[in-house]
Amino acid sequence: MDKKKYFSLVLVLGSLTALGPFSIDMYLPGFTGIAKDLNTSVSNVSLTLSSYFIGISFGQLLYGPLLDRFGRKNPLYIGLVVYILASFACYFVTSIDYFIAFRFIQAVGSCGASVAAITMVRDLFPVKEIPKVFAKLMLVLGLSPMLAPTVGGYITTDYGWHFVFLILTFMGIAVLLASKFFLKSTYKPDTSISLKPKPITQNFILVLKEPQFYTYAFTGGVAFTGLFTYVASSPVIFMDIFEVDGKMYGWIFAFLSISFIGTSQLNSYLLRKFSSEQLIGLGLKLQFIISILFALGIYFNMLDLYGVIAMLFLYLGCLGFCNPNTTALSLAPFSKNAGSASAVMGAVQMGLGALASVAVGIFVTKSIFPVTLIFIGSTTLALLILHFGKKNIKQEKQLVKN
Repeated sequence: MDKKKYFSLVLVLGSLTALGPFSIDMYLPGFTGIAKDLNTSVSNVSLTLSSYFIGISFGQLLYGPLLDRFGRKNPLYIGLVVYILASFACYFVTSIDYFIAFRFIQAVGSCGASVAAITMVRDLFPVKEIPKVFAKLMLVLGLSPMLAPTVGGYITTDYGWHFVFLILTFMGIAVLLASKFFLKSTYKPDTSISLKPKPITQNFILVLKEPQFYTYAFTGGVAFTGLFTYVASSPVIFMDIFEVDGKMYGWIFAFLSISFIGTSQLNSYLLRKFSSEQLIGLGLKLQFIISILFALGIYFNMLDLYGVIAMLFLYLGCLGFCNPNTTALSLAPFSKNAGSASAVMGAVQMGLGALASVAVGIFVTKSIFPVTLIFIGSTTLALLILHFGKKNIKQEKQLVKN
C-alpha cells in the first residue's frame, strides 16, 4: 500500500471514529446554559451524556451483524443518516426529556461509523500493522477532545448551545460524503450470517468465549472508564468547583487531551521494542500509582486547580498505552466475525462508560474525591482481569497444542 493511499485511509477512518467523541465533547461547556434554558439541573443534563453512552453500547451490537451480513458501506450510510437527523432534532429541542431521547438516537447513528471504522482496520491492514494503525487513529481521534470543547466553549458563549448541534449536523454530512467517495471496502458480504436473534446471540457468545478477546476487551473497557469518568465530571470539576468560564474550560480540556494523544503516539514508537502485552501492563501499573497519589492529594487538600490539572494529565497519559493495544489484541483472533467482535468490544466499553457517567452524576457534586476513587477502583479491576485472563489464554494455547 502506497503512502498516499495509507494516509487517506487513516484520515477517513479517523474522521469516522472522531464523530462520536465530537458529539460528546463539543457541548460540554454548555451544561450550565442547557440546565438554565431547559429549566433543569446540571446533574439532569449529565443524563444526556449517559443516554449517549447507552445508545452507543446498544448500537454497537446492532451494527456488528449488519456489517458482517451486508458489507461495511451500506450500514455505515444508514447510521450516518440517523446521526444527521438526530443532531438536527437536538438543535430544536426545548425539553430535557426529548433532549435525552434524541441524544440516544444520535448515539445509535454515530456508533455505526465507529464500528465500521474499527472493523475496516481489521479488513484493510495486516495483523502486525493493526496496533500502529490504531495508534494513528488515536492521533486523529485525539484532535476531537482538543478542538471540540474549545470550539464549543466559544460557540456556546457567542451563539448559544443549540448552535453546537447544527455544526454536528453538517459534520455528519461531511463524513458521509467522505465515506462515499474516499473509502473503499475489501470485505465481501457474508450471506451465510443470519440476522435472527438466536444466531446473532450465539455469534456474540462465541466471540465472548475467546479468552484473548474477553481478557483484553474487558481490561481495556474497564481501564477506559477513567476517560468517561473524567469527561462526565470535568464540567463539575472545572466550572462548578474551580469556577472557570466556558472558554477557559475548553482550553483546559484541550490541554489535557494532549497527554492522551502524546502517549498514543509514543506507544506506536515503543511497539518497535516492546510487545503490546508489555505496554498494557506498564500503562495500568502507572495508572494505579497516579490514581493513589491523586486521591491522597485531594483527601489532604494539597491540590489546587493546577495540581488537579497536572494529576489528570498524568492519569490520561496512561490510557494512551492501554487503549490501542487492548483494542488490537481483542480483534486479532477474528477475521470472519470481525464486525461482531468490534461491536461486542465497543458495547463493553460504552456500557461501562455509561455506568461510570451515571456514577459521576450521583456522587460527584462538590468534591473531586469520588472521581479519584472511581479511578482507583477501575484500574485495580483492570489489573485483576488482565492477570487472570492471561492465565486463561496460556491454558487455551496449551490445549490447542495438545
